[in-house]
Amino acid sequence: MRFVDFVTISVRGGRGGNGGLSFRREKYIPKGGPDGGDGGRGGDVLLEAAQGALTLADFQYEKRFRAEDGEPGKGALKAGAAGKDLIIPVPCGTIVYDQETGEILADLVEPGDLTVAAKGGRPGRGNARFKSSVRKTPRFAEKGDEGEERRILLELKLIADVGLVGVPNAGKSSLLAAISNAKPKIAGYPFTTLSPNLGVLSVDDQKIVIADVPGLIEGAHENKGLGIYFLRHIERTRFLIHVLDLGAGSADAVLNQWRVLRDEFAAYDAASEQDALPGREGRPNLLSHPFIVLGNKLDLPGARENDRAVRAFMEQRNIPYFSTSALTGEGIEEFIPVVASLAREHARPEGETRLTVERAAPSRPSTRDTPVSIVALQDGSGFRVVHEGLERILKRYDFEQDDAIAHFARLVQKFRIEELLEERGAKKGDMVYIGDVEFVFEPDKAME
Repeated sequence: MRFVDFVTISVRGGRGGNGGLSFRREKYIPKGGPDGGDGGRGGDVLLEAAQGALTLADFQYEKRFRAEDGEPGKGALKAGAAGKDLIIPVPCGTIVYDQETGEILADLVEPGDLTVAAKGGRPGRGNARFKSSVRKTPRFAEKGDEGEERRILLELKLIADVGLVGVPNAGKSSLLAAISNAKPKIAGYPFTTLSPNLGVLSVDDQKIVIADVPGLIEGAHENKGLGIYFLRHIERTRFLIHVLDLGAGSADAVLNQWRVLRDEFAAYDAASEQDALPGREGRPNLLSHPFIVLGNKLDLPGARENDRAVRAFMEQRNIPYFSTSALTGEGIEEFIPVVASLAREHARPEGETRLTVERAAPSRPSTRDTPVSIVALQDGSGFRVVHEGLERILKRYDFEQDDAIAHFARLVQKFRIEELLEERGAKKGDMVYIGDVEFVFEPDKAME
């Protein structure tokens, strides 16, 4: 399976169901009142961290998601059924961004973490809602609102307790297979591992997730080789194991592998400080990340001499050092308790930006105190009335209904549209636009 850790998708909540326009019609009740029920709420689009999802590859082929629409209201005061929510599984460790603003919407770390990516539309009210002492038979019902729509960026950072890092062909995949239940692809050439492999080490009451991160080369922070795409995946680990190839020539050549790793971490940390994405300032620093060093491939010629030189180098700097042969199993049994002990010592870090959002009803922003603006169109074709609340209300009107015009006229009065148009210079016969609604300006018609 191809490993994908960045993808952009479009999500849209379901539309709210229209309110019902209905009147009670029963035997012996010739003039029953209005009984149209409300529409159903539009379904939400939710993202959920799922244990079985490992990559974002599926989103390469399906990029648009929409929840179910609410059903319309019916007679006898029957409300329409709510639209079904659409729950999209994503891997644990997925960060959700608003594509347009770069704002972090959620950081889905643990299985079951859930966030609302797009809310469903508010349902329309049925005509029974508009009955009053003055209006006995309202022939008017509202349409449901459209669901929220947005483009979101998904970024995956693997959730692993331990990260195996090293240069290509250092034997990380063999080591992972030797100490865990993983069965990675293993071969004796660089870049065998093109995607992070995961294994689980079960020790006593612990299940430790170990990630074999593809090999790093000099210049990885500049995206050379497999580059920063995999440096990012070790930020959330509890600690790192720096794996060195003891059979790679002289002791200096082996130690140079370690220097390359440390230099790349330092360069990556420096580059990360200039990252413009908000909310990521608190992410872990790779250079100061807890780590131990492991010399691998003791079975190769010259490896034991290199092992002694490397051990002396690390001891002088108080750096914990161990050596093994993943091929023959030498040192593996002794090394496993070390990994388990370090896992207990270093607790799993909490995400700084874990903002899982609980399901909430769609809210309407208040526009009560917002003034109405009148804009004269440049081509002289008329005037546009600008007011978010008024435009939102009119989207809910079905002008094929008998009473919709009367409701519209009352809105024109309430917002003093005629007075404002006259102040702006509008004359009888001019075209006026409010959202998708257009009408001919006829002063005093609304009052009539």
